[in-house]
Amino acid sequence: MPYPEYLVAPMRDDLVRAGVEELRTADAVDAAVRDTKGTLMIVVNSVCGCAAGKARPGIAMSLNSAVKPDRITTVFAGADVEATAKARAYFAPHPPSSPSVGILRDGKVVFMLHRHEIESRGADQIAAALKAAYTEYCAPAPVA
Repeated sequence: MPYPEYLVAPMRDDLVRAGVEELRTADAVDAAVRDTKGTLMIVVNSVCGCAAGKARPGIAMSLNSAVKPDRITTVFAGADVEATAKARAYFAPHPPSSPSVGILRDGKVVFMLHRHEIESRGADQIAAALKAAYTEYCAPAPVA
């Protein structure tokens, strides 16, 4: 049974205010993967304390970067159940993790930040790890 919306709404808003697009259905996740040219970041949001104190603030800080994914989205574990399952299917072979962050290029996962990597870092360290991933995976290819 999903978490009640009144409980997750403020947690959704943390990322939406930062400019992250919500994907609330499996079809929306499929469309985002299919329609995104370049890189797509999918954040698996969560009600846990490490999402509140570390992941969401770190993600928001990371978006103040010159290089970032072409599209930045989120699903909410425990609320958007089908959307979360669909996002996790794209993350295979990585195991399910909430919170987590995946970056896909052309529908294939190229980077994952798992819960255990979030729990052991502060928000600033998460932002730095994401910015490094953006530089590595999202920067435009050099012109030859």
